[in-house]
Amino acid sequence: MARAEPLVTIVVCTRNRGARLHLALDALAGINSRHEWDVLMVDNASTDQTADVIKSYTGLGDRLSYAMAEEVGLGAARDFAWRLARGEILAFTDDDCYPAPDFVDAVVDVFSRRGDVGLVGGRILLFDPNDVPMAVDPRDVPQDHTPRAYLETASFHGANMAIRKAVLERVGGFDRRMGAGTPFPCEDIDVAAAVSWAGYTTRFDPRPVVYHHHGRREADLAALWKGYDKGRGAYYAKYIMRRDSRLTYLRGWGKRLLQHSGFWDLVQFTRELKSGYAFCLRAGRPGFALVSAPFAVVALALVSATAVVQRLRKIASRIGRRSVGEARP
Repeated sequence: MARAEPLVTIVVCTRNRGARLHLALDALAGINSRHEWDVLMVDNASTDQTADVIKSYTGLGDRLSYAMAEEVGLGAARDFAWRLARGEILAFTDDDCYPAPDFVDAVVDVFSRRGDVGLVGGRILLFDPNDVPMAVDPRDVPQDHTPRAYLETASFHGANMAIRKAVLERVGGFDRRMGAGTPFPCEDIDVAAAVSWAGYTTRFDPRPVVYHHHGRREADLAALWKGYDKGRGAYYAKYIMRRDSRLTYLRGWGKRLLQHSGFWDLVQFTRELKSGYAFCLRAGRPGFALVSAPFAVVALALVSATAVVQRLRKIASRIGRRSVGEARP
């Protein structure tokens, strides 16, 4: 007998991780739910044994479907995937994440209680304590974001993010120019912002949980931070280019710059500007990039000046404390 249409489809996009993919598949097979659900594994043009691993896996029975997305990039793979998915709610996670056994029930419960919510992010906990505590989100307090809000990039993460399929249809899906495998790794916060600016509440809720087994060590942090900075710059640029969100994102970015103005913040901001400029060109808006360049230079100068002033104040404070200490009898 054919399985009933699923309420939830868990979408996992993967590329060249065939050797470890059985760990994620086993975790998915361990899910227990009172609701109908299935899993769509999308092979993003892998060149290893990924396809064979998925097609030969039996632990999920007929819940598991396989599809190949030829265009490389997580945004492109997810945009391809949601159009094939059958569920009313699409729960996205990564191929190195292990959902908790109650994951499906938790996702459904959040959406069923909140009809105004279009997108939900959940907790992402570290699976291996030897991994650096990055690419996780251990928050345990729910948070709603009102429609048409400025969303910080840490507000939502693609490793644990669920969206109503009807909402994805309304916003046009994922931006294929973004995501891991592209110069702009930010397809997750971008789609969250698209949902917000379509008039929906977006919510972080700690009940849906996945465990992230990313395997990164201290030596990987520099490249990870660089990728975050590039994604952030493209994300800001995209919503500054939009008329409806322009002022909101200019204010949000400006506020963030005023709150963070140390040396490494200056490095980060420079990367954001470069990536934002590159995204404007990629988006076919060279005129916008040229017009915004002088403002970017002014902002960079202000951040640089603030960083220098703060540094001088710290030096002066240390000298002052030293002088007071030497003056004591």
